[in-house]
Parts: sequence; structure tokens; C-alpha cells
Amino acid sequence: MTTTTYEADALFASPLQCSEHPSAETIRRTIAATSLRLGRTGCAEAVAAEFGDHPDTAVARMTWVLATVAAIYPRLHALAA
Repeated sequence: MTTTTYEADALFASPLQCSEHPSAETIRRTIAATSLRLGRTGCAEAVAAEFGDHPDTAVARMTWVLATVAAIYPRLHALAA
């Protein structure tokens, strides 16, 4: 699992919504808090569960998450590519 994958899983598993138009700092804090709360495995499990239960909405959320993580952590994103 790359660092950007972990960041994406943590943001996906968080309660933060794109409709809130969160700032970069809010997103970073949310990723950190979710990571601490759920850990790597918990974040990945939350993503898997959501794709299993609600694949239609999970795809749209992951699209937002991946674009957001790439924008906020461009160096990490470039290293993972």
C-alpha cells in the first residue's frame, strides 16, 4: 500500500464530504484523525465495506478522494505514480 493509497483510504473512511468544500488544512487534519482512529486496516476495511454496500456512491466518493489527495499531497502522489 502506497502512502497516497493510505491517505485516500483515510479520507474516504472519514465523515468529511466534498459538498462541505473543505480546505486543504481541514482535509489534512481529517486524514490524520481518521488514520489515528481506524489505522491502516480499519480505513481499508471501511473502503471495502462501502464499495460492497453502496458501489454506486462509493465510486463518486473515491473519484473525489483521489483527486483531492493528489492535489493536497502532490509530492506523495508523484512518488506513488
